[in-house]
Amino acid sequence: MNSAFDTYFTGLKNKKIAVLGLGVSNRPLVRLLLEYGCDVVGCDRTPREKLDAEVLELENLGCRLHVGDGYLDGVEADILFRTPGMHPNNPAIEALRSRGAEVTSEMEVFFEVCPCPIIGVTGSDGKTTTTTLISEMLKAEGKTVWLGGNIGTPLLPLVRQMQETDVAVVELSSFQLMDMKRSPQRAVVTNLAPNHLDIHKDMQEYVDAKKNIFRYQDGSGLLVLNADNAITAAFRGNGTTRFFSRKGMAYVCIEDGVICRDGRPVLPTKDILIPGVHNIENYMAAIAVVEGLVSDETIRHVAKTFGGVEHRIELVRVKDGVRFYNDSIASSPSRTIAGLRSFPEKVILIAGGYDKHIPYDVLGPEICAHVKKLFLGGATGGKIREAVESCPEYDPKTLEIVDCGSFEPAVRAAAAAAKPGDVVLMSPASAAFDQFKNFMVRGAFFKKLVKEL
Repeated sequence: MNSAFDTYFTGLKNKKIAVLGLGVSNRPLVRLLLEYGCDVVGCDRTPREKLDAEVLELENLGCRLHVGDGYLDGVEADILFRTPGMHPNNPAIEALRSRGAEVTSEMEVFFEVCPCPIIGVTGSDGKTTTTTLISEMLKAEGKTVWLGGNIGTPLLPLVRQMQETDVAVVELSSFQLMDMKRSPQRAVVTNLAPNHLDIHKDMQEYVDAKKNIFRYQDGSGLLVLNADNAITAAFRGNGTTRFFSRKGMAYVCIEDGVICRDGRPVLPTKDILIPGVHNIENYMAAIAVVEGLVSDETIRHVAKTFGGVEHRIELVRVKDGVRFYNDSIASSPSRTIAGLRSFPEKVILIAGGYDKHIPYDVLGPEICAHVKKLFLGGATGGKIREAVESCPEYDPKTLEIVDCGSFEPAVRAAAAAAKPGDVVLMSPASAAFDQFKNFMVRGAFFKKLVKEL
């Protein structure tokens, strides 16, 4: 039995516990709290008639449900577990906090009770691929790895299976980090650019949230940062800070086509199977943070065999000489720019979606340079068109722009316009929430449409 884990949950037994949000990460948490005999109320804005069977089963196990429009009315709690999707300064949370409630989260408790070292990854772009690369490298080295956080499985219920010799690798979003008071022993910030400004009050709040991944490290901590990103280049950790750079000299950098660490060659970039210079940066970040844990030989093996993560420049199909790529993860301009730069030829681009209130001006010149036909749909379509048409480089004779209104018509129109040898890239530069639950559902729908062509 993990003593820290057991001590923590045993100590909750006589306290009132509220779990805000009954999504994927919090359901196992509710079961765990009930297992320890806690008094639990689960709160979710979803109306009762739309709750799925798994949530209703929690009620059968003893969890009281507060759901629908008034889901926070009358809730009293000693401890509040916040879902990452709810801002810590939500008025309902503030009200409970003012009455003495302790606000925490599944992830923060995991950090408190996890028996093994934790490697954490955050950033605006590249989080999931970098997190997965670190996990793959450690597994290939023979270590037992627990992958989770913003991806994979909720880790807190699995703590009892973990050993001190294991490694937990977690992807952390700004929403998870906002009120965290603990940091992983090793941390990576891949890059930072405007993102999620529909949730965060401003860019400073977003950056401050990201900094929590290393804010609470001690002198033994390791922080890995992108020297090529203006924001992360200014960060410094409390322990060892290592920089990686694709453009200049750094602790991890590129010399004569080889990724080097501390001046020693580790990985020729030509051996990296997945395309794109942004993936070279993801490898550099991973190589920096696994120093002392993974051999160079293992890193090279992973580079030659790792085929990438779904929805990230994923080749879906080649039909009649046309290659269709799913880059649904691209919910920001910087992400789409990285996708466009992955192809030597000009592509047919499908873009647009939910508006996160971020600027699109940087995307215009990149589309002019890398796109020959642009098919737009969703709330940001107009912003993207404006960004392109305001560029001095824009020439309507060489770059056709088509407004399709929504996602499916844009996909079908792009497919119809493609000729043998073309690349059709779905890289929206926007979130999916206007038409889909998340980017994964959007990506799956794109793949379905392409396979039906």
